[in-house]
Amino acid sequence: MVKDAVPLQDLRRALVVKLRHHGDVLLASPVFSVLKNHAPHLEIDALVYAETAPMLELHPAIAAVHAIDRDWKKRGPLAQAAAEWSLLSRLRRRGYDIVIHLSEHPRGAWLARLTGARYAVAPRAGGKGRWWSRSFTHLYALPRVPRRHMVEVNLDALRRIGVQPRDDERWLTLVAGPGPDARVGELLAAHGLASAKFVHLHPASRWQFKCWEPERNAALIDALAARGHQVVVTAAPDDEEREFVARIAHRCSSPFIDLAGKLSLKELAALAGRAWLFIGVDSAPMHVAAAMGTPVVALFGPSGELEWGPWRVPHRVVTSSHPCRPCGNDGCGGGKVSECLTTLSVGRVMLAVDELLAS
Repeated sequence: MVKDAVPLQDLRRALVVKLRHHGDVLLASPVFSVLKNHAPHLEIDALVYAETAPMLELHPAIAAVHAIDRDWKKRGPLAQAAAEWSLLSRLRRRGYDIVIHLSEHPRGAWLARLTGARYAVAPRAGGKGRWWSRSFTHLYALPRVPRRHMVEVNLDALRRIGVQPRDDERWLTLVAGPGPDARVGELLAAHGLASAKFVHLHPASRWQFKCWEPERNAALIDALAARGHQVVVTAAPDDEEREFVARIAHRCSSPFIDLAGKLSLKELAALAGRAWLFIGVDSAPMHVAAAMGTPVVALFGPSGELEWGPWRVPHRVVTSSHPCRPCGNDGCGGGKVSECLTTLSVGRVMLAVDELLAS
């Protein structure tokens, strides 16, 4: 045990801050579960970006989800200042005893100071200076070599204050809710899949360099159909992602159910939870499927599967043998095309599918 452990029994309220993308927020969900298990009396709030809030809404360990809207800055300086002041006032009224900041975002240091929390923990970030380090009572070490899963990195914040997570506490938590689940049930029934098994394919990503080519996605759908699998394809409600799915459809010989751009985040979770198998690249929907307990086949290119791979579900990760991966670059040479992905064959993905379904 650390000598400066935080006395949880003396705390009433905690604020956990994760100002990152959708998948990052979902991978922080075990922090709330573990903290609540070790301090059942504690009220735990979350602060995230507004678009990622559905990842944590209905989490049984969270009392309230506060959100920062990135569009505030588009309303002009006065309106943005008013929105920021309103948020800060709400947070201060909550009277937090501890702030747990799970990224290197500079807002965490301000919140640690302005909320008046007795304790605050954040990553020990290089180059941040004394303002950062003096804003927090506890700093947790980040891995020197990025080979530690992000779930464990998030939980390191709790370890630093004296909370040691049990192995059975580290599951992702995502609750779709009855409304989204009912709508997905209606959509599937309308396509004749009310009780049929299906494969959920989410081929797109907001990051083009993480995507497998449309031609190979189309060949994969045809190969799945030849095995008798029904395929449901999803994508974000984004013009580029919908166009990506349209390019796949144009190259497909087999029909599939196209729900691209038609689902909310909660509905995507409900769909993934009903699927027999999920196939996709390193993106938030892959983590959503894992959170819902669905087996995953994940294609990884420039990002690292050790840090970002499917968490605690049966899975197969398909990668190339390129010695330069994972490089973290946005395509080879920054060219938006990752050869470690484009060279992956349909046969290798189907082999992973067969192995996972057989197990």
